[in-house]
Amino acid sequence: MIRSLYIWFSFCILVFLWFILILLSRIFDYDPVLYRTGYLFRKIGNMITMVNPAWKLHISGETISNPRKPYVVVCNHQSMADIPLISNLPWEMKWMAKEELFKIPVVGWMMRLSGDISVDRKNPRSGALALMKAQRVLEQKCSVMIFPEGTRTLDGRVRQFTNGAFHLAIKAKVSILPLVIEGSRDCIPKNSWKFGKPSNIFLKVLPPVDTSSMTMQDVSTLRDNIRLTIMKQIAESRSVPVDSVDGMKSLSAI
Repeated sequence: MIRSLYIWFSFCILVFLWFILILLSRIFDYDPVLYRTGYLFRKIGNMITMVNPAWKLHISGETISNPRKPYVVVCNHQSMADIPLISNLPWEMKWMAKEELFKIPVVGWMMRLSGDISVDRKNPRSGALALMKAQRVLEQKCSVMIFPEGTRTLDGRVRQFTNGAFHLAIKAKVSILPLVIEGSRDCIPKNSWKFGKPSNIFLKVLPPVDTSSMTMQDVSTLRDNIRLTIMKQIAESRSVPVDSVDGMKSLSAI
């Protein structure tokens, strides 16, 4: 409890300090996609990771040499901690996130100031508009980050992927950049304010997947191939069969 109180206190201080920095950056950021402001906002993820003694983040995989080459970035989703942890990656990407996060005082304000993309999951039209905005972001040479599962896993298995991220990548003719995060599930247990036990979290950047020769008929194949690639990495890290991390298999077996 004491550790959790310390972390939340540190987090609150960081958020208020960062809000001032983000506001100043936004005023003087003339980039159409607000790259500098967004990049500064992501740096709070580094700080949150540093002040949390329970989080040991290990980043591996591909190196992105050109931060302004746009990708549609996708990742499995294990915990709310995934957001600050993934923000440790050294490039900017606009996050597509549920509208409720944008309503959180200060944090939500910073998301709007940084150009992140809100989605009302109860309104199908909102999803279409968000994808249009995401395509404009890609055209301005900035990556877009999407959790294709839509929400966090409840049991550690990978849930079904939606089509949106893959439709966007093919339409915009940009590569998919898959990420795999493992070990974050208990960092912030659901429905609890207390942080979990000390964890080693592994974040791996997989090789980009080119979509330039694909058509909309390839969306489902691309989606399933990326999902399988991510599941294989998780299964390998756990030393278990791929089927054991497949949330679709577990649902069909019920």
